[in-house]
Amino acid sequence: MTFNKCSGILSLMLSLKAKTRDIKQDLEKMRKAGEIPAIFYGAGKKSTPISVPLIGFKKIWEKAGESSAIKISTSDGDVDVLIHEVQNDPVTDKPIHVDFLAIDMNKKVKVNTPLVFEGISEVVKNGLGTLVKVLYEVEIEALPKDLPHNIVADISKLDTLDSQILVSGLNLPAGVTMITKESEVVASIAEQVEEKEEVAPVDLSAIEVEKKGKKEEEGVETEAKTEINPEEDKKEK
Repeated sequence: MTFNKCSGILSLMLSLKAKTRDIKQDLEKMRKAGEIPAIFYGAGKKSTPISVPLIGFKKIWEKAGESSAIKISTSDGDVDVLIHEVQNDPVTDKPIHVDFLAIDMNKKVKVNTPLVFEGISEVVKNGLGTLVKVLYEVEIEALPKDLPHNIVADISKLDTLDSQILVSGLNLPAGVTMITKESEVVASIAEQVEEKEEVAPVDLSAIEVEKKGKKEEEGVETEAKTEINPEEDKKEK
C-alpha cells in the first residue's frame, strides 16, 4: 500500500481482517483480548456483527480516516466499506465500537473529507496577520476508488490581509466532485491586533471620601490629646 500525498488518495485499498461475532459474546472480555466489537451494513448487505483487531484497526483508521474505502476480510469473503462511525472510551479514548458502511465500488458516494492546511503565509510569518480556519472538512462525491484521504488547502495563497481561500480554490483529484458550496470561505487572514494593557479607571470621588475620612480621624485624635487631664491639673496647682 502506498499513499499519494499530492492527491491524498490511497493507491492500494487497505484491508482489515474480521471475525464474525456472536451478539451474546462478552464485549468487555473481547476488548481485553485486543478485539473491538463492530458491525457492517449497507449496499444490500445484511447487518453483520463482527470483531476486528484493535491494533490493526487503529493503523488503518490513521491512514484511511472516514473518507477512504477499505476492505474487510471475513470468512464469507471481502466487503468494501467506509469507516462510518467510531465510538471511543470517554476515559482512555480508545476505540470500543466501530460501524462500517458497506459500499458498491461502482457507485459514487458522498463523504465529508478533512482539509489539511499546508504552506506558509507571508502575512502570518511576518506577524501582520493571523490565520483563521473557517472550514475543517468539505463534502465531496466520487467513486470509492477515487476518494481522497484529505484535501490540501494551500495557505501560501494568503499573501494580503484581505485575502481568502474559497472552496472554489481547492484542487480536487480527478473524478471528485465538490458538494460544499464553492462560495464558502475555507480560510482567511485577520489583522494582528496589538494587545494593550488595560488601566483601571480611577474613582476620584472615592479618593475624596477617603481623604475626608482621614482628616476627620486626625481631628478627633488631636482633640483627645489636647484635652486636660484633671489629675495632672491638680498636681500643677
